[in-house]
Amino acid sequence: MTKAGGAAKEEEEDEEELSSFTPKSPLNMPYIPDELNDPAAYPATHAAFKEAQAKYREKLNHRYRLFTLPHEPESSCLSNRRDLLLIRESANKAVLHAAKSVIRLSSSVDGKPLANCCGLWIKWDAECKTGIVLTTAQLICSNNSKHSNYTIANHWEEGADHYHIKANVIVHLLDDTTAEGHYLYHQEHYDLAFFEVRVDEPVDLPSFSSSVHSGLDVFRLARDVHMNLRITHGWVEDRNPGSNERHHSMYFSHQKTDYRPRKDFNNCVYHVKKEEYPCNEDGGSIIDLDGKVVGLFNKHPTESFVPSYILDKCLDLWLEFRCIPRLHLGMKFISIKLLDPIHAEKLWRMYKIEVGLIVEKVSAESHAEKLGICLGDIIERFNGESISTTVELEKMLLRRCRDHLDQGNHLNEQIDVSIQVFHTEERVRRNINLSVAVSDCGEVVKKRTYPITAIEATPASGQSSQNVADDPWLPRPKRTWESYLT
Repeated sequence: MTKAGGAAKEEEEDEEELSSFTPKSPLNMPYIPDELNDPAAYPATHAAFKEAQAKYREKLNHRYRLFTLPHEPESSCLSNRRDLLLIRESANKAVLHAAKSVIRLSSSVDGKPLANCCGLWIKWDAECKTGIVLTTAQLICSNNSKHSNYTIANHWEEGADHYHIKANVIVHLLDDTTAEGHYLYHQEHYDLAFFEVRVDEPVDLPSFSSSVHSGLDVFRLARDVHMNLRITHGWVEDRNPGSNERHHSMYFSHQKTDYRPRKDFNNCVYHVKKEEYPCNEDGGSIIDLDGKVVGLFNKHPTESFVPSYILDKCLDLWLEFRCIPRLHLGMKFISIKLLDPIHAEKLWRMYKIEVGLIVEKVSAESHAEKLGICLGDIIERFNGESISTTVELEKMLLRRCRDHLDQGNHLNEQIDVSIQVFHTEERVRRNINLSVAVSDCGEVVKKRTYPITAIEATPASGQSSQNVADDPWLPRPKRTWESYLT
């Protein structure tokens, strides 16, 4: 078809659309002329006015219910915070671009609601008309202990979560339709889950940032139960994980408020409590000013998120091997880099060490414990590379797992890794080979415990020799190099 022919066809289609379009009558607000404004003198006029006014309001409300005129107009941080004025234009563009990949999911078991959260599209298959959604594994977690306001389970010690992989999962799409989510895989340690969804139209896939650093300007995106977008401005914070938290998390820091400012149709500001518009932001995205995803949000037990470079390695492993393995070292750590400078400076004065991970806990009966690694020792290098944060260590663990699978090996095998440890009490530095498990389960670091018997509890008997060596609170005898070889 020639250009002229194509233009003629478009004109014909436009004319056909115009001929089939019936313009609606304009909104016409009734009023009573001043000379007829006396209800007693002109009751029929006032009765007709009330009837006409009711019809006008009904027609007006019908128009206001359109998507172009929100039924409950509200303002986000991007329109009501003057301190964001300098970045408002670029932030608006980034948010609207990234929001296309953010959806909502809900789950139930035997007809009873289980959880709801957000998620991100990560893959689209045009041939099969299916997409894959990445979300938090809390969507199918039955005890959901992370979500308690009063007690927070320590998954390092308990590992007691139960996951309903046969739960009924509904994916709420952007066009206000829903689809069934089919379970593919979940990874407890990184709190990730994957679901396949039948969708006829292509979906928008997010782009992931390769760089995430403390202090970065970011926005958290989520959707409430009405699929309305929720936007929160904040900053990336890098700090040592709490005692209950996994090592791979970074944190979302922001100004907290109990109310959202809103405007009515007359532009008058009022406030609504957040609880009136429920929104579980878990599984939502953290984005930068370029609209790239820097992390997947998981607010419990604190406002933490899985950074994009960890997500990228997890997605790479799952897409190729359909699993996300991790090395279980049998230890928990805190970073020297993220300590208060007063404390960090003391460590340098005492040991001349500026970078490394301090051992916070060693799992009972682990190979690390058998090799003599103790609370307070410092891990300086992993497989020959220096380590400054726990997130860096997680990247190294995932990379080593990738190498393991690339070589044709499998899950649930034992491999050796090399670590350099500085024993702080003895001031001894050693390079040791640590035997660790390759697993996609959540790692549990067990406390070493021992029972107190009735005999030990009696004052006359004194301290029993049994279990004394196992008591972690008693001073340890001076160790020698030879003791590590036995």
